[in-house]
Amino acid sequence: MAFKPTQLTDVGMKKTFAVEGHAASFLPSEKNWRLVWNDEFDLDHLDSDKWNYRLCYWGYPSPTFTTEGVEVSDSILKINLVRDGDNFKSAHLQTGSNTFDLPPDKDRTGFWPFGKKLPAKFMHRYGFYEIRCRLPRHSGWHAAFWLQSPSIGAHPNPEYAGVECDIMENYRQHTDGEMICGNGWGGYGSEGKWFGHYSFPYAETDDGWHYYAVDWSPEGYIFYADGKLVGSQMAPECPVSKVDQFILVSTECHGYHRVFTRRGEAGEAGFAGKPVPELFDAYPDCFEVDFVRVYDVSY
Repeated sequence: MAFKPTQLTDVGMKKTFAVEGHAASFLPSEKNWRLVWNDEFDLDHLDSDKWNYRLCYWGYPSPTFTTEGVEVSDSILKINLVRDGDNFKSAHLQTGSNTFDLPPDKDRTGFWPFGKKLPAKFMHRYGFYEIRCRLPRHSGWHAAFWLQSPSIGAHPNPEYAGVECDIMENYRQHTDGEMICGNGWGGYGSEGKWFGHYSFPYAETDDGWHYYAVDWSPEGYIFYADGKLVGSQMAPECPVSKVDQFILVSTECHGYHRVFTRRGEAGEAGFAGKPVPELFDAYPDCFEVDFVRVYDVSY
């Protein structure tokens, strides 16, 4: 398969796109681009016309997702690690939602196993997706920038069910000195395919700001970090989503989703995991985002 490079390379990232009053984007030079969606976080609060909060995890309210700890000031989004006694929470932002996250309606009279869908704020197919961010300084939780389908795994062909595209995950940054990129498809059960992820060395910048991006086209996915090509997953070896997907800018505290109880085993069904010890040393910490931008090819 077309992924797992051994080194970063400077190939292909020579074009800039200026946004007045903000840091410029770095784009693949072989295409012309037009900006189609962005958030520069210029308001004094999170723009609810652009973002939802993810509060449920695979059909149950998550004990660690929250609406707390989100600040927007000086054109910077801050997602703070929130401590509540011996528990921790952090925000998980998204421009759409996964159907399988939604708990059933409590007063339902039919058999449909999902609750009412949340209105999507932005769904898109193909393009160049870019974030400029400063990562959390400690382990125990992680940040991510990724694309998801509302119906991943629900169709036998991942081209029509969607592909989880993880543009950046930093959960190995502080333990192994590595960042994670790559795709998964087929859902999260026995049919899931998750061997498409790979790692690349983390390298700090002078000011701590980093760029992470993917060029998603009908031909495949090409991943970039700080202006360098870090790898690709291309058709036909890897499936390419042909459906609109939504953006996530997320954080997650470790430990909570690892232990699950079903109704009757320990009272109400849900998550019984506990925070990992590293969270107590990590607090306070935050994930900072300068911008999120989406470009389409301009013909």
